[in-house]
Amino acid sequence: PINVIFMFLQGGASHLDMYDMKETMPAEIRGKYHPAPTSVSGLQLCEKLPKLASCANHFSLIRSMHSYTSKHGEGDVHIMCGSELDKNLQARGIGAVLSQQQKQQAPIPPFVHVGDMKHPAYTAPGFGGYMGRTYDPYLINQDPSSKNFSVKEFETGAVMDVSRLAGRKHLLKSLDRYQANREKQLEFAQSHNRFSQRALELSTSRKAKQAFDLSQEPEKIRNAYGNNRVGQGMLLARRLVEAGVRFVTVQGYVDTGIYAWDHHWGIYPHLEQQLPIYDNSYSALLTDLADRGMLDTTLVITAGEFGRTPKINSEKRGPGRDHWGQCFSLTLGGGGVKTGRIIGASDKNGAVPTDRPVSVADFVATVYHALGIDAKAKYLAQGRSMTMLPHGNIVRELF
Repeated sequence: PINVIFMFLQGGASHLDMYDMKETMPAEIRGKYHPAPTSVSGLQLCEKLPKLASCANHFSLIRSMHSYTSKHGEGDVHIMCGSELDKNLQARGIGAVLSQQQKQQAPIPPFVHVGDMKHPAYTAPGFGGYMGRTYDPYLINQDPSSKNFSVKEFETGAVMDVSRLAGRKHLLKSLDRYQANREKQLEFAQSHNRFSQRALELSTSRKAKQAFDLSQEPEKIRNAYGNNRVGQGMLLARRLVEAGVRFVTVQGYVDTGIYAWDHHWGIYPHLEQQLPIYDNSYSALLTDLADRGMLDTTLVITAGEFGRTPKINSEKRGPGRDHWGQCFSLTLGGGGVKTGRIIGASDKNGAVPTDRPVSVADFVATVYHALGIDAKAKYLAQGRSMTMLPHGNIVRELF
């Protein structure tokens, strides 16, 4: 089976300063950086991404993405679900659908979010949506690079032996049987039962505990990924996939606060800090997966919810770029997709796609195809028959 590691560049990374450089345009469009050659003929990336340039043969680049919106929160849901925002029956994330269609076998969560990516005004992106909380990701909100990083749910505790856990499991089953008789028609009760059963199974899983233990990695490997939230998050993602997790989303920035790729002002001081972290962690993951023979079975995605405006603004705190959903870029590598490809193109300003436009629905359809997910499967939610992915066409050039 194919697994996924998705580094979410939340806030909207600048395609013009990273993947789709416009060297011949005026400074207010082309920005501060210059394009540099990569290991793939004809592909140029920002000069600040030298490590990624050296392993560009491991991924493909789509330069003609477009979204339904230029708003945070909404855009997050769109890129992770492939459907427009619906506050009544919110669409489910890719990882949730994967968990529902391809049942987890390993004693470890099937779907993990490293970092809380929920916008305060919107539904958490990529969660179970109308399928219910049973299909929400297991959320890790601690910093994986912290010396005190540990996942408490997999610690049985010094005074808690396995026999006591077994006793609790027996008691829980008895209570659930009683509750089930009382609430046979209540969907939430069934979801709660499945969720509780899974939690108990995980609490006694040695495999789950070891997968979350970064201290088992050699110092050389940890340093290669980078001793920061993103780098260690990507290393953790590799460990989780290796242990049987099917889908891991990693919050792709180090700055405090939400939407740290949201560079309305001071874009270049911010990028000076963020691009080396992105370059280091992404290239380290691709190289590590290739070295371990895992790249063919692991689809690695890096994407934000949209791009940035072609024209740099004149913010008094320092020039920046604003939200831009009409055109942006993303990368996909490994996982059975053809690599070293450039899909689509934007106009001279990087403002709109001019060749092979790819919508967020098309992107999700493409990921579904790689994973073997039935995009047209139906799911009954609140009495309505919902299609997993109502719209979207596979980017066939990647297969």
